[in-house]
Amino acid sequence: MTQQRPLFLLSNDDGYEAKGLQCLIEALRPVADLLVMAPEDGRSGAGCSISAATPLRYRIVRQEPGLTLCACSGTPVDCVKVALNEFADRRPDLVVGGINHGDNSSVNTHYSGTMGVVTEGALQGIPSVAFSLCDHSANADFAPLMPYLADIALKTLNAKLPPFTCLNVNFPKAASFKGIRLCRMAHSRWEHELARREHPWGGTYFWLVGDCRELEPEADDTDRYALAHGYIAITPTQLDVTDYKLKDTLKSIFL
Repeated sequence: MTQQRPLFLLSNDDGYEAKGLQCLIEALRPVADLLVMAPEDGRSGAGCSISAATPLRYRIVRQEPGLTLCACSGTPVDCVKVALNEFADRRPDLVVGGINHGDNSSVNTHYSGTMGVVTEGALQGIPSVAFSLCDHSANADFAPLMPYLADIALKTLNAKLPPFTCLNVNFPKAASFKGIRLCRMAHSRWEHELARREHPWGGTYFWLVGDCRELEPEADDTDRYALAHGYIAITPTQLDVTDYKLKDTLKSIFL
């Protein structure tokens, strides 16, 4: 009997036409069947948001053996939910987010729609991995990533990740990489986040901008350090945000 190829569920937050997603499809098609459910357009910064008060729709954009590509009206998390429910005849073996146009290391993890994809995958009990390139350009060069994507995806599939965990993989903007580092998430904080503008017809509006300030610039075990020094940063990420040590400390205060 011929062994069935694994099924990967792909989504992103840059939209179904984004170059990063198309490169991810190209890299993973040789090793798996692909179900792609991605937003109709950009949803950067969507995090784990869902369309609780808005109806959802999707349409099949491309369908051929081993590949179904759909565009969905919702957020990245909506896309995963729609895919898992509408194509429930076969459960994905792996959920993959990306490739994101931009850095999703450190504090950006909390805002990222790309990470929302794999957070939802992990919540659903499916091994999940997100890929990001530290280049926001719509025409970013993903060629240096291509030799790594399928290998990392298959290793994630076989790693037997613990429940409620996923992998956050960030690539520096570089023509080649020094290697891979397993990292912790760096501590950083966005500052000067609002650009104030005056509307020509009256009133004030704001653009979210800002600078990401490193809170531990000397630490050499973080994702930000690895990226700054030319390494691919892989950060194991857990969804249980309980601080167990603080929980025990607080017993003497609250109990």
